[in-house]
Order: sequence, then structure tokens, then C-alpha cells
Amino acid sequence: MMKKILDVSIRTILLLMIIINIFPPAEVFAASGTTLGDLRREYEKLLAEKQANDSAIENAQNEIAEREAAINKANAEISQAEDDYDEAEAAIVESNENIESLTGEAEKVLLYMQQMQGQNAYVEYVSGASSMTELIMRVEAVSQISGYIQKTTKNLEEEIKRNEELKVELTEKQEKLEQQVASYQATIAEYYDDIDEYDSYAQKIDDRVEQAKEDYESNRKICIQNLGEDNVNDNTLLSSCSSVPVSGGWSRPLQSGVITSLIGSRWGRYHNALDLGGNAEGTPVYAAAAGTVVATYYRQPCGGNEVFIYSYVNGEYYTHFYYHLLSYTVSVGDTVDQNTVIGYVGGGRQTSSAYGGYDTCTTGAHLHYGITEGRRTSHTTNVLTSIPGFSNYVGFRWSGRVI
Repeated sequence: MMKKILDVSIRTILLLMIIINIFPPAEVFAASGTTLGDLRREYEKLLAEKQANDSAIENAQNEIAEREAAINKANAEISQAEDDYDEAEAAIVESNENIESLTGEAEKVLLYMQQMQGQNAYVEYVSGASSMTELIMRVEAVSQISGYIQKTTKNLEEEIKRNEELKVELTEKQEKLEQQVASYQATIAEYYDDIDEYDSYAQKIDDRVEQAKEDYESNRKICIQNLGEDNVNDNTLLSSCSSVPVSGGWSRPLQSGVITSLIGSRWGRYHNALDLGGNAEGTPVYAAAAGTVVATYYRQPCGGNEVFIYSYVNGEYYTHFYYHLLSYTVSVGDTVDQNTVIGYVGGGRQTSSAYGGYDTCTTGAHLHYGITEGRRTSHTTNVLTSIPGFSNYVGFRWSGRVI
């Protein structure tokens, strides 16, 4: 009799242990000390980071605009300097031609005067004056001709010198301006590099801000619904107002299949999930973890039928999402477990736009499956890049949902 009682007791203890492992106690969920205030502060922190990043982008763009304006001004001055240089060079050529012409004229005058002097023509020209006034005028006329030629030649030589000096100044000015332009261009290149970094960060921070805001607002809404608005404040624990069931781990959403595409950049945009192929349209899709359905979307133009499930797995909150479903069998607010069929594989002939369907982002039957931290009800790029139960390479095959 004692042996029978012991056997029953042992079996009872073993049964209790199994039940506890399958259905963890609610205290596991309550262990999270996260409050609504924590979510709000995280959102405000990320928002401040986003605003600082946006300001940095704006400042960099303003600096680029200023440098580009300076480059345009410098290029205009370089062009003007080139024109002035050409004008100075042309003036030098013209002055040299004038000097050459005047030199020829001077030689003729000197030759004529020599001839006149040799033949007493100059004396006759001067002495032939009818009066003293005429005599002075004739002597002055000869002197003025010679003086004019000498003065004009000197002026032209000085002009040539000034233009040669101007050419040197203009050359130095061009070199200085070209150095400035090169410096501005280098600075602009640095600012563009900064903007590339800012933009890359912006894509991440924008998504994180959006998710943090959605996490705060959606959890606050849930708390108000369950506790009443008067009982909700920054100190409200999420565990006190969330009805998300606890899940002890993950399983695969399909019994079998093959990875056909990975998470990452693809076709000019970020692909935020694994594409799981190898199944025909209509194949059952299961919830990968116990949780609450927080969003469903019907016949989206890029994604088809979509389901979002909010879960608490291994002490952390996650949202797992499923796209390109032929149809879904759950509604917002439903509680699901890992044996719940949430929908059926789509993306093939019945849904793809390639075959006359409504989904433009698929050409063959497959499941688009991803996981992100926190509560999410729409597209996100802030996703887990390592999905439990799957190796990260195209062609990975599995059989069985248990990980």
C-alpha cells in the first residue's frame, strides 16, 4: 500500500513539473520592471538623438551651400582674371606695335633732319622765316616732333611694364583662387561624407523613434483599457496591465521549407525578414511563439495579407510578423499559442501580380517572416538579423517546427 502511495506521489510530482515547464507561472512575466515612464523616456531620448542628427544634416547642407556659393564666386573671379590677363597681353602687343611704328617714324624724321642739315635745308628752313615769330615757330615745330616721339615711346614702354606686372598679379590671383576652389571642394566632399553618415544613422534612428513612440502609445492604451485612465501614470508597470501570454521559446512557423532570401539590402531597399520557400500556396502557417495578435492587414499592395503578433519570450518583448499570406485566420486581440494556425502561405499564382493578383512584391509562393524587439504594428527595418531556428544562408533547409 505504501509503495502504491509513493508511486502516485512521484507521478503527481512529475506531472506538476511537466505542467510548470509547459505553462510558466505568471510571475515570470511580472519580473519585468519596465514602466510606462521607461518607455516614454526612451522615446524622448531617441527623439532628441533624431533631432540632433537632423540638425547636423541641416548644418552640413548649409555649409555645403556656402562653399558652393564661394566656389561659384571664385570661378567667376578666375574667369574675370583670365579675361583681364588676355586684355593685358593684347595691350602689350598693341603697345609694342605702336613703339615699333613710332621708332620707324622717328628714324624717318632723324634721317630727314640729317639730310636737311647736310644740305643746309634745315638752316634754310629756319632762316627762311619772315619774322622772329615764324623763326621760333619753325624751330619749335622741329623740336616738338622729336619730343613727341620720345615721350610717346616712353609712355608706351611704361604701359608695357604695367601690363607685364598686371599679368604677374593676375596669374598669382588665379593660382590663389584655384587653391581656394580646391579647398572648398575638399571641404564639400567631407560634408557630403558626413551627410552620408548622418543619413545612414537617420534611417536607423527614424525607425527606432517611430517604434519607441508606438511602444509607448500602444502600451499606454492597453494599460488605460485594463486599469482605467485614472490608475495609469509613468510608474505603471507594463506587467500590471498587459495581457500578453508568456512563451518559453520559439518554434519555426512552417513544418519544412528552404530559405530563399536573407535579411538585408535588396533591390534598392531593406528586406526586413527571411523569405521561406519550398511550400505550395495554402500550406498552414503557425505562430512561432505564444502571444497576442496586435495587427492584421488585408491585401496590401506590397506584402499581401499580413499578421503581427506581440509576444513575451525568454523575458523580452518581441513582435513577429508574417507577410504574403494567402489568407489569415486570426483577428486583432486574439491570443495564440505555437500550435495556432494563423494563416496560409500565399505569394504564388493566387496572389502575385505577376499572375494577375494584388501583391506586387512577390513572384512565387513563400512566407516573409521576421522578428523585431518591442511592440510593432507596421513595417520596420529595426529587426533581428538572426532568427531563432534558422541558419543565415540561402538554401538552408529544415524539417520540423521544434528548434
